[in-house]
Amino acid sequence: MRSLPLPLALTARLLPVAVLAAAGWALASDPFTAAPTAEHKPARDQPAGAPSAPSTAAPARKTYTASPAPCAAIPVASVKALVPGAKTAGQEIASTDKSLRRTCSWNALKGFDYRWLDVSYEIKDSDAAAAKAYQARVDDKSGGGAVPGLGDSAYSVVNLTTEDKQETREGVVIAQVSNALVVVTYNGSDFETKKAPGTDEINKGAIKAAKDAVNTLKGGQKA
Repeated sequence: MRSLPLPLALTARLLPVAVLAAAGWALASDPFTAAPTAEHKPARDQPAGAPSAPSTAAPARKTYTASPAPCAAIPVASVKALVPGAKTAGQEIASTDKSLRRTCSWNALKGFDYRWLDVSYEIKDSDAAAAKAYQARVDDKSGGGAVPGLGDSAYSVVNLTTEDKQETREGVVIAQVSNALVVVTYNGSDFETKKAPGTDEINKGAIKAAKDAVNTLKGGQKA
């Protein structure tokens, strides 16, 4: 066969290379076929119907799953000291869900002195939920102060009210213990003098009851 002239032969040999090079340049310059960036890596192929990887997040653990019996929260000696003349068994207040909220009440009039004591337990879904509820109650009752050494956090406030010249002084203690709230209300009046008991008496009484109630909670049912 007759040999092709050198320029034509060289052209024939280089033509496939030029075509491939042109095709490669077109692929590289096509914006629709650009390589993905590090922020948008394509997902690896997964067989249809294959289960997804299980979550490693553990559910929140609840320290307390139910409220203790509130009428057993305060020792008999404390009831007698705080509410003279009251039935030490107390009276539990009706609740729509006793596993989540329970309250017991003691009250009595001895002579002209009247005292009232309430103890409530509230069980929340988590420590965070209890902390949020605790803070909301504290914000609602300004003017008090922290109670050191009581639960995770505790707050006490005392207020004086007057109605028809009769004074009543009331103390409230709110304590958070893990996922539970303990709320104590203690008040008193003197119907002879129409004066209220002193702030110190009511505050110390409410804190004493709160400490008893927290001890009962800690010694009761846990998850």
